[in-house]
Amino acid sequence: MSRKHSEQLFRQAQKHIPGGVNSPVRAFKSVGGTPVFFHSARGAYLFDEDDNQYIDYVGSWGPMILGHNHPHVVAAVQAAVQEGLSFGAPTATEVAMADKVCELVPSMDMVRMVNSGTEATMSAIRLARGYTGRNKIIKFEGCYHGHVDSLLVKAGSGAIAIPGSPGVPEAVTADTLVLNYNDAASVTQAFEEHGDDIAAIIVEPVAGNMNCVPATENFLQTLRQQCDNNGAVLIFDEVMSGFRVALGGAQGHYGITPDMTTLGKIVGGGMPVGAFGGKQAIMEHLAPLGPVYQAGTLSGNPVAMAAGLATLNLISEPGFHDALTEKTTRLLEGLTAAAHAQGVSFTTAQAGAMFGLFFTDQNRISSFAEVMACDSERFNRFFHAMLDQGIYLAPSAFEAGFVSAAHSDEDIDATIAAARKAFGKL
Repeated sequence: MSRKHSEQLFRQAQKHIPGGVNSPVRAFKSVGGTPVFFHSARGAYLFDEDDNQYIDYVGSWGPMILGHNHPHVVAAVQAAVQEGLSFGAPTATEVAMADKVCELVPSMDMVRMVNSGTEATMSAIRLARGYTGRNKIIKFEGCYHGHVDSLLVKAGSGAIAIPGSPGVPEAVTADTLVLNYNDAASVTQAFEEHGDDIAAIIVEPVAGNMNCVPATENFLQTLRQQCDNNGAVLIFDEVMSGFRVALGGAQGHYGITPDMTTLGKIVGGGMPVGAFGGKQAIMEHLAPLGPVYQAGTLSGNPVAMAAGLATLNLISEPGFHDALTEKTTRLLEGLTAAAHAQGVSFTTAQAGAMFGLFFTDQNRISSFAEVMACDSERFNRFFHAMLDQGIYLAPSAFEAGFVSAAHSDEDIDATIAAARKAFGKL
């Protein structure tokens, strides 16, 4: 499979774009090689600048739950564009969008639209601190909550091997307590030591940036109980899991309701957008009702709201998530059988339409340390063997994959067939 145009574009890009990419994981530094440059997408497929076709399991890092370029979403965007790209003022569409999000997400009485998942988590943390009058935040090793200074500590994703980041002063992270994911005892201990000054816990209920690692129910229940007992705010970062694990997100799946939730680009059908929301008593501390300031010129952008509303309406149809989960399960069962037939140590994780692939002899991965113990070099070889057969997986052993409604049975079968050949080369 020739990718000479991608190679040429990557050389050109490095002249004026740091590293040749606008987000680090796109650079292929984790897996090696040259990133693929794409020019179009449709359904379950991506098409690169050399006109190669790929079955896509990245889905723009999650939001393309309907597949790329869904005609109803595109029509909604086209209609919105005809009326104007941005007003910097209220619109009827953002009201309808807020109603829909609060209808679907169990924790949300009120919601504020923003422009990215990072902005959502940053704002939620500020609001939690303003609401409680406390300073400390608990996060978990391997959970990524965007490139917010105070949360960029053992954050997974592109920073997975970096304990922090240059440019982030130590004082900024001094009030961030980093605990082990799925370790309930460490949470109890942290509250015993710091309970009077813990404003919030922020957690990915299904981690998606140290690969896909679902939380255990006991772990999430402990978070809920400790926040209740100590007056702290429980924030579920569902930027990746929201509407993907289930219609109500991971919180709907687990039946554990946080105080606040952050959402990402799936809320905009893939357009640049995010959101945060929660209990009315907390959200009323947000300006202009309360003293905690947050603002954004493009928040509630009419084009993004139109795309998001169309997407949420479509995925609300009965049986949508059941079918998507079943399709994902069939993919993972096929990959596992193909690996074991070749004697390859391999396991998977699944939460709805999110999935993780791990080269390990463990049956279940539940922590950052266990992810790091997996054979990432073997994943890298598998990634390239699949890429050369037209299967596009996340270019990192530390990122989740996604199945969309557009993936057909034939796409799943083709992916499993390609994996048989790839496993045979490992």
